[in-house]
Amino acid sequence: MSKIYKDAEAALAGAIKDGMTIMSGDFGICGVADTLIAAIRKSGAKDLTVISNNAGVDGGGLGILLETRQIRKMISSYVGENKLFAQQYLAGELELEFIRRARSPSAFAPAAPGFPPFHQDRVGTIIAEGKEVRVFDGEEYVMERGLFADIALVHAWKADTEGNLVYRKTARNFNPNMATAAGLTIAEVEHLVEAGSIDPDHIITPGIFVQRIVHVPSASNPSSTAPRASASPPESRS
Repeated sequence: MSKIYKDAEAALAGAIKDGMTIMSGDFGICGVADTLIAAIRKSGAKDLTVISNNAGVDGGGLGILLETRQIRKMISSYVGENKLFAQQYLAGELELEFIRRARSPSAFAPAAPGFPPFHQDRVGTIIAEGKEVRVFDGEEYVMERGLFADIALVHAWKADTEGNLVYRKTARNFNPNMATAAGLTIAEVEHLVEAGSIDPDHIITPGIFVQRIVHVPSASNPSSTAPRASASPPESRS
C-alpha cells in the first residue's frame, strides 16, 4: 500500500480531529513542516494540544494556528519568538506546559520503544510536587511520562517511497525523535526517491515509523540550499 499522498490535505484526511495531541518537529524556524501545519489550519480542527520545541513565529509555523485559535495547549521549551503566543497566554486563552530544553529531545525517546515512564532527576523542586518518586541504585528519580502524540508532523530533506527519512543539519534536532513517538507520523519531504536509493547508513528514521508522505519540492522553509532533485516523484496517491 502506497505511503505517498498527493498533498498535505489528503495526508491528513480522516486522521485529524478536534482535541488531538500533535507533535510538530522544528528547531526555531528550521525543519518545520509548514505545509502540513497549513493543512491543519485549513482542516479547522480545534482544541489541539501541540508538542513542539517552540510555538513558531508570528505569521509562520505554528503561529498560523494560534491566529485561528486552534491550539488549546502548548507543551514547549521555548516560546520567546511569538508575540501572539504571549498575548494569548497572558490573557488566559492558551495553556502552557514548559519542558526543559535539555530534556525535550529525550522526552520522546521512551515512547518510541514503548516505555511510558520517563525518569528525571528533579527531586526537591516544585516540578516534583505531586509526582511519584522512585529509588534506583540509591538515587531518587521523579517519575514522568514520555511524551506521545496522536499525530507527528515532521520535515525531512529526503525520503524514499517506503518512508525512510534523511534530515539535514539543524532539522535533525527534534524531528527524528518525534517521528517515533506518535500513533501516526506524516512526513513532508523535499526530495522523494525510489525505495533502495538511499544508502542504509544515511537513513535516520526507518520507514517503519512513517505512515504517510507528502512530497514538497518547493518547501517554503527548506532544510538546505542544496539543488533540488531532478527526478520525477513516483505516482502519488489520489
